[in-house]
Amino acid sequence: MKEKYTLNDWKMRLVGIPLLAFLIPAIIHFENLIKFNIIFVYNVLISGLITFALWEGNRYIIVAMRRHFPDYNQTEKRLLSEAVLALAYTFVVTLVLDELLCKIFLRSKGTMLGFKISLIPTVLVYLVYEAVYFFEAWKANVRKTESLMREGVQSQLEVLKNQLDPHFLFNSMNTLAALIDDDNTDAQDYLERLSDVYRYVLVSRNKDTVLVEEELAFVDAYVYLNKIRFRDNLLVEKDLSIAAYQQHVTPLSLQMLIENAIKHNVASKENPLKITIREDNNYLVIANNILEKTVLEKSTRVGLQNIINRYSLLTERRVEITRSDNLFSVKIPLLAQLT
Repeated sequence: MKEKYTLNDWKMRLVGIPLLAFLIPAIIHFENLIKFNIIFVYNVLISGLITFALWEGNRYIIVAMRRHFPDYNQTEKRLLSEAVLALAYTFVVTLVLDELLCKIFLRSKGTMLGFKISLIPTVLVYLVYEAVYFFEAWKANVRKTESLMREGVQSQLEVLKNQLDPHFLFNSMNTLAALIDDDNTDAQDYLERLSDVYRYVLVSRNKDTVLVEEELAFVDAYVYLNKIRFRDNLLVEKDLSIAAYQQHVTPLSLQMLIENAIKHNVASKENPLKITIREDNNYLVIANNILEKTVLEKSTRVGLQNIINRYSLLTERRVEITRSDNLFSVKIPLLAQLT
């Protein structure tokens, strides 16, 4: 479950509210500041009340809008909503306080003049909070970019350690294809799918995201290779909209989840392993029935944590893992193309 956005700004409020409460009347009523008479003290107290009401109310609006529009591509909507709500709130607060002050102290500057003065703390509050927010977002973006680069470099190093030279392997596959009898179509198909799998790994390894359509074509080739071994004991079903195929996922993420399902579960004629890939509210859900092996196959050391780490660098939406008595499922976010 996604954590709610919170602000740790008590120091800013502790300093900012009294400071604005003093500065605004000091600038507007400078002659009373020089005299430092009772009228100036009165104006500071009134300013403090108005500043507190405006600061806390607008702060609530800021937090609510950041929770409602958390993504970077929603910045324009968030700022527009904040501006409309801030103006409305400031006007209402000014109207209520002016009426209250008029009744209690028989004194008022007029609603429009009070509204114009009240805009000063409102604008300052938004400038400070948005400046801090954008600076923090910029720092987080820099950290994510650096982490993503490190992850990419590490992945490439692992590939270089564990893979044969691709040209050598493809040349070997071509030689093997020439040696296979033309009538042996099963062997020819198997070798072709194996080439497709290896080619996709090489092409996609330097990408942050790939089209779901491309990833699923790769998954089809990977599943084909495994069905030669498991035949009808392995069932993979897909239920996706056309729009989902044009979204993006991290490369090899679906393959890793299918590999984990095969690695950790029994697939037999009596109890076939069923894997489903479906769409759910801008997520892909990969689920399988649980038929755990008593002895696990040798781990490739590439699994769920790898997927979780990569998605954490690309989006605020989390990978969700659910396990019941008979079903294991992983939800991975569908992504827009990175720019």
